[in-house]
Amino acid sequence: MQWTIGILLFVATVAAMEGVAYVAHRWVMHGFGWFLHESHHRPRSGNWELNDLYAVIFALPSIVLLLGGVQLGWWPGFVWVGAGIAAYGAIYFGFHDVIVHRRVATRYLPKSAYMKRIVQAHRLHHAVETRHGTVSFGFLWAPKPEVLKAELNRRGRAGVRGARAVTSVD
Repeated sequence: MQWTIGILLFVATVAAMEGVAYVAHRWVMHGFGWFLHESHHRPRSGNWELNDLYAVIFALPSIVLLLGGVQLGWWPGFVWVGAGIAAYGAIYFGFHDVIVHRRVATRYLPKSAYMKRIVQAHRLHHAVETRHGTVSFGFLWAPKPEVLKAELNRRGRAGVRGARAVTSVD
């Protein structure tokens, strides 16, 4: 397979994965898969949460395509598609787990308008405690925060987390 076609397949797969992630997040994770994802909308105790199993589940197609394309003689394009899925997973991990949720220590602070928008959109997603009424299901693309806030207000702020009490230790 030509490198240019392979690279085009790779880039197209990375781009398409945002749509796959949106659909999975909105209708699987906030649908029948809520039993795993709910842990992500609750305070975490420890390094892991049940929601982390989705990383394993979503890695399986990538692993199968890479294995098939490299070892089993399948169509060579599957290697590029599998690599694109894996690349999206790595990008998602960097944005979601490192930058937004700070599960890995970093001093990075979002400065660009794009990065600030993505972080704020995800925080607005987490403002809702329930599986219903949430906004912003994509991750590398998100509506403007004003649009998301207006949508939460339109819904009467149903399920929106209340202010957390601050306790002091004297």
